[in-house]
Amino acid sequence: MIVKTLTPDLLVIGAGSGGLSVAAGAVQMGASVVLLEKHKMGGDCLNFGCVPSKALIASAGVAHAQAHSARFGVADQTPDPDYAAAMDHVTDVIGQIAPHDSQQRFEGLGVTVIREEGYFISATEVQAGDTIIRPRRTVISTGSSPLVPPIPGLDTVPYLTNETLWEQREKPAHLLVIGGGPIGMEMAQAHARLGSKVTVIEGAKPLGKDDPELAAIVLERLRAEGVEIAEQAMAEKITGTAGKITVLIKDGRSFTGTHLLIAAGRRANTERLNLEAAGITTTKSGITTDESLKTTNPRVYAIGDVAGGLQFTHVAAYHASVILRSALFALPAKASTAHLPWATYTQPELAQVGLTEAEARKHYGDKLEVARFPYAENDRAIATRQTTGLIKVMVVKGRPVGASIVGAQAGEQIGLWSLAIVNKLKMSQISAMVAPYPTLSELSKRAAGAYFSPRLFDNPTVKRVVGWVQRWLP
Repeated sequence: MIVKTLTPDLLVIGAGSGGLSVAAGAVQMGASVVLLEKHKMGGDCLNFGCVPSKALIASAGVAHAQAHSARFGVADQTPDPDYAAAMDHVTDVIGQIAPHDSQQRFEGLGVTVIREEGYFISATEVQAGDTIIRPRRTVISTGSSPLVPPIPGLDTVPYLTNETLWEQREKPAHLLVIGGGPIGMEMAQAHARLGSKVTVIEGAKPLGKDDPELAAIVLERLRAEGVEIAEQAMAEKITGTAGKITVLIKDGRSFTGTHLLIAAGRRANTERLNLEAAGITTTKSGITTDESLKTTNPRVYAIGDVAGGLQFTHVAAYHASVILRSALFALPAKASTAHLPWATYTQPELAQVGLTEAEARKHYGDKLEVARFPYAENDRAIATRQTTGLIKVMVVKGRPVGASIVGAQAGEQIGLWSLAIVNKLKMSQISAMVAPYPTLSELSKRAAGAYFSPRLFDNPTVKRVVGWVQRWLP
């Protein structure tokens, strides 16, 4: 039975990062907004993804630091991680952030929040429980869920995903991780540092979307910390029971552990939206959108993971800023990917924005120049004994088109290069930056300096000009 009908300016389906950004921005600028969320406010990022994973990584980092403090003049201590307490720390962190994403906060802003699943019943109508919503514009921000591959036998054994891992209170004795992407590698290192034996099983190349030179540095560190990484290991079958699970590989290898974590990618949450009723088309990766993030129904936008592009929280927030210009002010707005960074929070961290070296060489050929600078020549990195790593900047005609960083705080440093790319800054402008000493931020300035060094120090013309000027100076 339909009890009521709402006619807001904007309907937002999904209260994850992107949806919350849209709802908060729109209502505070005068639009009427209805927000639908059938599960937890804050979506995957707050409850199952970015926030809990970084909290667990922090716990693991403390344990690792205790065991490797002698190089700072403090005796090494054998850490005694309490896995349940570490997971309690994760829960506490989520709880501290949750009020910012809560229903109460958004209702206080003036958003009508409905805790029901929404689905299209026509091109202009969405039903949620006993309510029909007929908005002027709709934003789909339903995010993504763990992709569970159809491996024979997987349905016969217990397994974890990033959505269920945080309920775990017993430390896995031997964690098998299927998937060598960012989630898999982050959780592999964290669990190894907390005392688990860990095996990563990757069907292709671990961290395969990143620069292979830099990814190799991360993989070397993980292996040195005891993480077993099986490459080109396509899982063919899974057998066993709780506490003894075996993954059989197509080439004959097999790996047995006590727990299994599936980290084999993500799938867009589209199946329950009844998109056909709204005339919205999809692909295998998500909802089809144009450059303005409009779907094949011009009254409906799709943002974040469900739009089928880069699946990161900050991308969803960026998408929100793009569509607000269009939906609220009827201004032309297009989403770009050239300046969107990402980071993997292993130690060392791995970050990328724009083109990798291989992509840039393929696109620009001989026009490409690559500027490099190692962490080992940065004084702050030396002082903190974090000298593993390097920064690499891809430059075409004096402007950066991509940057790759591996090392301490790579995720913090990549933002400068996103700023440079989106604003089309020149390497000379990066070089003119003054960074406080001693900081890791000097790495970017030194990389820019490395780009100019051969032009200044190995240039006969420069030397002749300097010699001439010196002869004529009084």
